[in-house]
Amino acid sequence: MKKIYLLLVIAISAFTTDVSAQAKGTIIKLENVKSKHVAPRNVEIYLPSVYFTEPKRRFPVLYMQDGQNVFNSETAGYGIAWEAGRAADSLINSGKVQPFIIVAAWNTINTRYMEYFPEKAFNYFKPEDKKTIDDLAISMGVEPNWLADEYLKFIVEELKPYIDQSYNTLTDQINTAICGSSMGGLISMYAISEYPGVFGQAACISTHWPVLFDNTNMGPSQAVRDYMAKKLPSPKNHRIWFDYGTATLDQYYEVHQKMVDEMMKNKGYKFGLNWETRKYEGAEHNEKAWQKRFGDILTFLYAKNK
Repeated sequence: MKKIYLLLVIAISAFTTDVSAQAKGTIIKLENVKSKHVAPRNVEIYLPSVYFTEPKRRFPVLYMQDGQNVFNSETAGYGIAWEAGRAADSLINSGKVQPFIIVAAWNTINTRYMEYFPEKAFNYFKPEDKKTIDDLAISMGVEPNWLADEYLKFIVEELKPYIDQSYNTLTDQINTAICGSSMGGLISMYAISEYPGVFGQAACISTHWPVLFDNTNMGPSQAVRDYMAKKLPSPKNHRIWFDYGTATLDQYYEVHQKMVDEMMKNKGYKFGLNWETRKYEGAEHNEKAWQKRFGDILTFLYAKNK
């Protein structure tokens, strides 16, 4: 596995949490990671400081989408990153959460929509919905070649085994989480639904439920909900976070999220226990907004007293 992935590794010390001498995590960057299923991409790995001081300890792992936006503002698409390392350092150092590893796979920009759209939702499309989505893909300048199933094979069959072989991870379902925003929220929902034995937790942030970019056509988004109604995993051993803002693109999300919330209740999820939906008034659809609430998300996933 290592010869497939490890073309170049750059370890950099990262993310002071404040001016005091607090412990800080380390970022490892794997460049041009090859896959049998999807195009090559970079992958970045956050290791908490305790990873090096307790070499026999094993850690839960959070897989994140849009990896170029996760840690470093210099690589982020709009110049602002989630600063996930800073948030993790702060919460771990304060004792609010257990230490964990973050694995952030970069997107490939022009195939992002193709990789993150829940592919099997097409089984619930009406003919006019399929044409709408195909036309959208063409308008974005990409071939309507849907790749979510292949992308998840990359995560589950290639990336996760490599991470588990190379680092001190807790490999079981409850210690494996997945997270993303916007279309990344959709693929995170899809991942826990398609691979419930692999992922025990998902954080779906500003999930792009409309599928399109407004609410004038609800057909494709209803197909996604129809898929979820069939495939959402059991609440007995899964936990799911949803959230949304109220400004810019997020202004269209509440009506969809309320329908998803009803579905969660019907599936037996318990709000505040194994499911959370939060509304952030005034929050826009961007990394700056997600950065501000990432601490809430990490606390849901990794709080010591959960």
